Amino acid sequence: MDHEFDARALRRDALLTTVTGAGLLSGVITGLTDAAPWLVGAGYLIAYLAGGLPAATEALRSLSKGRLDIDLLMVTAALAAAAVGEARDGAILLFLFSLAGTLENYAMGRTKRAVDALLQLRPDVARRRREDGGTDTVAVDELRIGDVVLVSPGERLPSDGRVAEGSSAVDQAAITGESVPVDKQVGDDVFAATVNGQGAIAIEVTKLAGETTVARMIALVTEARSQRSPSQRIGEWFGRRYTVLVLAGSALALLVLLGIGREFGSALYTTATLLVAASPCAVVISVPAAVLSALAAAARGGVLFKGGGALETLGRSVTLAFDKTGTLTSGRLVVTEVVSAVGSTDALLALAGALEERSEHPIAKAVLNEVERRGVTPGRALGTTAVPGQGVQASVDGRNVWAGTRRLMDSLGLVLPQELEEPVRAMESRGVSLMLVGDETAVRGALAVEDTVRPSAAEAVAGLRAAGVRRVAMLTGDHDGVAMAVATRVGLAREDVHANLLPEDKLRVVSALREEGPVAYVGDGVNDAAALARADVGIAMGAAGSDVAIETADVALLADDLGRLEVAYRLSRRANRIVRQNLAFAVSAMVVLVALTLFGGLTLPLAVVGHEGGTLLVVANGLRLLIPQRASA
Repeated sequence: MDHEFDARALRRDALLTTVTGAGLLSGVITGLTDAAPWLVGAGYLIAYLAGGLPAATEALRSLSKGRLDIDLLMVTAALAAAAVGEARDGAILLFLFSLAGTLENYAMGRTKRAVDALLQLRPDVARRRREDGGTDTVAVDELRIGDVVLVSPGERLPSDGRVAEGSSAVDQAAITGESVPVDKQVGDDVFAATVNGQGAIAIEVTKLAGETTVARMIALVTEARSQRSPSQRIGEWFGRRYTVLVLAGSALALLVLLGIGREFGSALYTTATLLVAASPCAVVISVPAAVLSALAAAARGGVLFKGGGALETLGRSVTLAFDKTGTLTSGRLVVTEVVSAVGSTDALLALAGALEERSEHPIAKAVLNEVERRGVTPGRALGTTAVPGQGVQASVDGRNVWAGTRRLMDSLGLVLPQELEEPVRAMESRGVSLMLVGDETAVRGALAVEDTVRPSAAEAVAGLRAAGVRRVAMLTGDHDGVAMAVATRVGLAREDVHANLLPEDKLRVVSALREEGPVAYVGDGVNDAAALARADVGIAMGAAGSDVAIETADVALLADDLGRLEVAYRLSRRANRIVRQNLAFAVSAMVVLVALTLFGGLTLPLAVVGHEGGTLLVVANGLRLLIPQRASA
């Protein structure tokens, strides 16, 4: 596995660094005790071989591909120091260069290990139910779609699936970043690597081991690490060309120093020091140190970025445009208000439930869910007849009853009783779906059915504005009344609400918003594919378990929690800020070291300390992104 290979490579690097340090220490100690010259040389030779051969190998590999890299600068500087009798300084250079490389590999490996650790969360085996009711313990890789596996309290789920039996609370933090366990009932989706709570459950496998959400997370983040952000590409482009410039400039500096009368040994030593001082290690590592740390931190919090480009662009976005249904709202209709003109609200619900019992309409489902929630027993409807676009009619307990819109009420020659006029007017002003219920003589009551706003929506919108988003907009195909009702609850201004939009209209609005700066569009990853693609950054909500959503967007929020979006945006802003800090520090340090070398007589060991110290500082600064921060921080 990759992480095992990385561990072996890190142990090898640490061993070579240790041997290099031992050789340097041996050379210094024997040199101070007037030991035989060959003994002193042997110590430095060990340091050169252990610290120089790996760098020389990398340099030759790059040369074979027509590239000059930083390893070549370091090896050249060390050999130049040895050529003028300063093998000690060359050994110091190689030891610190080797040490810095080992520490960088360890630090950068943390970003990979933070994600790869998810693989270790998935169990290796599962208890699969046989047809005779018994169980077999099998490898997770042997599970097939449709298999039923048993999960005891406290165990990790072996695969993505659907609860077939039982109920429990499942800790999904490893996948979605949700801090509170989520209640799961029969029919609910569950994910591999999550932890079952106190109830024993049976789950039906819906995805093979290599296709689970956790496996997709690993694959996508691994792919994201290989994709370069714009700043990273510029840094690498700069590093390759700057290396050529440093070699040419150092050769020119040697000629100039010789031309003004400097002794060859002194001139060569200064040139070697210049090679180290001008090396762009810190510049090249500045961007990936921050970007890879941010990618790992985001994945740990249930946010997947497709690459460094998406991470960088999200942090620069000045506008966030939201789809309404399923994004700012839950996407599920619920009954939010029941008003009865005669009798109890439960009696009214029983009548409505009887009328809607056999309907598959979303509003009917909302009514039946409310009937079940309240424990109401619906009556029995006979001769149910649908009135297209208006509602339904039937006979219940010998009475002709109906449920539907104002148009159905009008067609029956009925009017609203005085007791319902004000409540119905208030419902309609909120933009809800209104269901009137009555019989052939009168309207008996009204139900408000609506798609509820997510609890996290208003707080997330406010948090995004506080984090630096200049404009938050909403795009929806719903009419103005519904759109404004949602906008009011989440805190959006009238001018930022775009309603009655067809898919092509959403493209037009997103294009117009992009004229003000980069735009991030937040949708469900399926219905808004075109708008997601047109925006600078497409963000899919609630993508856990959805391959389509993960593939469509540049960023996937695995949980249905808009607070994760605020965390992702702040993380992107921090990453961009740290990249700028790193680049500014790295370039400034390089300029200072070069100036001190040319005009201040900087020695090679001090140049090495300054160069490698600066490199480690930018890596450490990037790794700060791995430290979790509160959304409001």
